[in-house]
Amino acid sequence: MNEKGISLVQLRQRKTRQTAALFLAPVIILLVVFIAYPIIDTFITSGYQWNGISADKKMVGLANWAKLIKDTKFWIAFKNNVIIMILSIIIQIPLGLAMATFLDFGGKKLTIFKVIWFIPMLMSSVAIGFLFTYALATNGGIVSTISGWFGGGNIDLLGNPKLALLTVILIIAWQFTPFYMVYFMAGYTNIPYDVFEAARIDGATRGQYFWKIALPLLIPSIKSAAILSMVGSLKYFDLIYVMTGGGPGTATELMATYMYKESFKNFNMGYGSAIAGGMFILITMVSMITMKLINGKQED
Repeated sequence: MNEKGISLVQLRQRKTRQTAALFLAPVIILLVVFIAYPIIDTFITSGYQWNGISADKKMVGLANWAKLIKDTKFWIAFKNNVIIMILSIIIQIPLGLAMATFLDFGGKKLTIFKVIWFIPMLMSSVAIGFLFTYALATNGGIVSTISGWFGGGNIDLLGNPKLALLTVILIIAWQFTPFYMVYFMAGYTNIPYDVFEAARIDGATRGQYFWKIALPLLIPSIKSAAILSMVGSLKYFDLIYVMTGGGPGTATELMATYMYKESFKNFNMGYGSAIAGGMFILITMVSMITMKLINGKQED
């Protein structure tokens, strides 16, 4: 005990808390400034009619939210986001797992495939958007050119309302599947090599090792990857905006592209903020429900 009746343990704990607070302060400030404040300000702005430039703000209360609930275009955008979310998980997770398994079983001699397959992740979404916009052009695009070789006509994948969304989803999968490949390769590194050797000594084939041993051990990684894919799909923006701008019509319209158009093209910042707020609420709800379904009931 010191003169003030504080034990050495209590003094050490107080010093630890002070040190922790000192190191956490910059992170907390950044979170408040760049995450908490924008979210709060978005909900505040949604209560105004404002063009985003002038100083005049007209309070409209919940009018923007009432309009949002009845806005068919917003719900179509949400539906498109959900379709992208589901198909992204169905396509990217199995492909990423298959690629990681191929590389893990192949060893160092397949290192070149790691480099080649990861190249799409090194490119920006905007660059990929412009690349595929020209590659899939109706006149002179790759698909139309190949179709012409076999006597067919031009094919407009991005201008066809029935094909545009699926086309964009496949391009998204092409870009982001390498991320899940690397993610699952990291999962494989957490499986001790002794487990593989023991399975081989017991006579298990590589297929049996994958289905009976590796896959169950990779379940936590698969769940985490599915959640990452889901959240990313619900807030996707850049590649689709570059390629289709949300068109044709509302075929590829997403919540983020709709919010951008209302806020910065139509200069309707109040309603755009309401869309952003609705987007935030829906993504939070879908994320919580999906995480509950994926993780199930946690053991005590």
